[in-house]
Amino acid sequence: MEVQKELDTRGLNCPLPILKAKKALAEMASGDLLRVVSTDAGSLRDFQAFARQTGNELVAQETTNGEYLHVMRRR
Repeated sequence: MEVQKELDTRGLNCPLPILKAKKALAEMASGDLLRVVSTDAGSLRDFQAFARQTGNELVAQETTNGEYLHVMRRR
């Protein structure tokens, strides 16, 4: 999976990971992939809700060693 942009939001709590992802996606082309790394456990459900509300596709979510990885495709 070729990601065009990556955000490190470790240490940031809701709503900052979502706000940073929203800003990054707005600057990307349709179909581009954004990877977001977070340490906020609530980000799992936050990114699911964000995808439903915005129409951007949540391609993948993964949890590893207390870090949460989200990959979104720009609509």
